[in-house]
Amino acid sequence: MKQPPILVDGASGYVGNKSAVFPLQLLGYDVDPINSVQFSNHTGYPTFKGQVLDGQQLLDIINGLEANNLLCYTHLLTGYIRSKSFLNKVLQVVEKLRSINPGLIYVCDPVLGDEGKLYVPPELVSVYCQKVVPVASMLTPNQFEAEKLTGSRINSEKDGLKACNFLHDAGPSKVVITSLHLDDKLLLIGSHQKSKGLSPEQFKIVIPKIPLNFTGTGDLLTALLLGWSNKFPDDLDKASELAVSSLQAVLHRTVSDYRNAGFNPESTNSLEIRLIQSQEDIRNPHVNFTAEKYS
Repeated sequence: MKQPPILVDGASGYVGNKSAVFPLQLLGYDVDPINSVQFSNHTGYPTFKGQVLDGQQLLDIINGLEANNLLCYTHLLTGYIRSKSFLNKVLQVVEKLRSINPGLIYVCDPVLGDEGKLYVPPELVSVYCQKVVPVASMLTPNQFEAEKLTGSRINSEKDGLKACNFLHDAGPSKVVITSLHLDDKLLLIGSHQKSKGLSPEQFKIVIPKIPLNFTGTGDLLTALLLGWSNKFPDDLDKASELAVSSLQAVLHRTVSDYRNAGFNPESTNSLEIRLIQSQEDIRNPHVNFTAEKYS
């Protein structure tokens, strides 16, 4: 399958494209990545150097692909974007790709922030709400991002399901709230509206908390959700079980590798995930986390 440009960030360390491309390749997809930034390292480090791709440079790349009849993509995945003008250019790319393949699936990880803190300029929130969400096929926000996109607090599972319904009404048929923190529980809530006007099929996966900080987990989970949901297009439950089980295996291997190398994971600000060492967990995950359907 020809896979899309992936518009995210990162250089040294497994974030952005480096966290998404390799897993998709392991799952059997050809991937054409476009880096929205080219940094010496990801921004979780104290300093970083490099360049940021502007919107016109993005369109130059897309026009070059089009000139060679190379724009026949089945999927587009986008992640961290800081610029309002760049995000608007991404919307032009979606329109162009769908003019060539009307069936293009656009998977959007709306990276806005986490734990009450915005990572992007505030004006991007309205662009996502008004322009991006309506054209997305699948949306993968975390709890904070889902609250920003719906304008409502999520304090319960019921609130999470309402947020999914709100986002379905705005556009995407598949919504996965990737991390919902409720009391001592961590949940993934998924929702698939198979036809407009029908009630969505909704489920949750309870995930054990690992009290450590990792980089690139959101990028990895969204890539896995894209990969597995393409293999099981009518079974978002199963795709999510496989994606979550893979991610958890990668995280446990990461912690183990740090300890084996003589580092104390608890004293490390942010752990770099061990993708290369976890290839089999990505290709053939053992499902340890199962979905529970909501009635």
